[in-house]
Amino acid sequence: MIRQIAPQFFTTDILATLAYYQDTLGFACVGKWQEPPVYAIVARDGHAIHFRRALPPAANPDKYTGELLDAYFSIEDADTLYAEYAARGVEFPRGVADMPWLRANSS
Repeated sequence: MIRQIAPQFFTTDILATLAYYQDTLGFACVGKWQEPPVYAIVARDGHAIHFRRALPPAANPDKYTGELLDAYFSIEDADTLYAEYAARGVEFPRGVADMPWLRANSS
């Protein structure tokens, strides 16, 4: 039985990424490896995100224009989390909204 899947994101700066996820998004650092760090894990509410240091990305010509999804999170109270992050200064590319695929999956 799968209990959890942890996304792994690439970053060019592990320490800056950790600072943002801890100070702005409220995650805790579970661990970091090597000095300077090349890998790190953060967690919040029992879910982890892994980060690996990588070279700057090249443009992906196959990604949809304006596509914002790199990972999908299902949360219990989007309005409360949105308010928390807005109070911490997070900038959002768009607001909270009910999406049609959520209604399709709830039946």
